[in-house]
Amino acid sequence: MDTSVRPLAERVAKVLAGQRISINAEGTEESASPQVEQVWREYLPDAIAVLHTLRVPDERMAAAGDVAIWERMVLTALEDSKPQTVVL
Repeated sequence: MDTSVRPLAERVAKVLAGQRISINAEGTEESASPQVEQVWREYLPDAIAVLHTLRVPDERMAAAGDVAIWERMVLTALEDSKPQTVVL
């Protein structure tokens, strides 16, 4: 199975930004990548809301796998989405 080096919340935020910016979705930009890179952080609250919803699988998802593992994975993604604090 493939894995990503980018945190899940970041990837979801970039998808949401791209959806609104790219001409391939609801936007007007033919080459949306530069704009997405500039604004994806603005979509983090929406991405985190999506992750909160994904935390609880539906019945078919639960039947297909281990619900406890799924929840731990999504909770980990949510934990990773919190801003890091730096102590000076």
